[in-house]
Amino acid sequence: MLALPALSGTRINMSDSPLKQAFTEAMKDAMRAKDKPRLGTIRLALSEIKRVEVDERIDPDDARVIGILDKMIKQRRESIRQYASANRPELVAQEQFEIEVIQEFLPQALEADELAEIIKSAVSESGAASMKEMGKVMTIVRPQVVGRADMAEVSKQIKSLLA
Repeated sequence: MLALPALSGTRINMSDSPLKQAFTEAMKDAMRAKDKPRLGTIRLALSEIKRVEVDERIDPDDARVIGILDKMIKQRRESIRQYASANRPELVAQEQFEIEVIQEFLPQALEADELAEIIKSAVSESGAASMKEMGKVMTIVRPQVVGRADMAEVSKQIKSLLA
């Protein structure tokens, strides 16, 4: 008879993405270190991932988790613009801190020349010649750059090439 080790309350979810597991481990580390600001940001990210799991009834893979994190960063950048215009430097600093923590879990950001090369390649691959065909280019570019580049900047570069 094969004896299985006792799991004593340990919940194992084999379908969790490695990125989500990294967040869970980082949360435990922040709790041990009593790093409340970092812990708060990690919990925000985990709760957003959980919200997507529940709302969409899916178990997100790493690509979906990166999309969620990318959206969170975009929201924080918008908040920074609003707080800066309202002269609230303490809130700008908090949002910037949250962006830095979230970015630790994202793939390495693309260099400007790498991004430009991906965009040029997508334009030639799609055969796009005008702004009307920007969607074709975005369809090719998005999977390659999500979480690694600011999509507003990507859009701006595509528009300049197609104009």
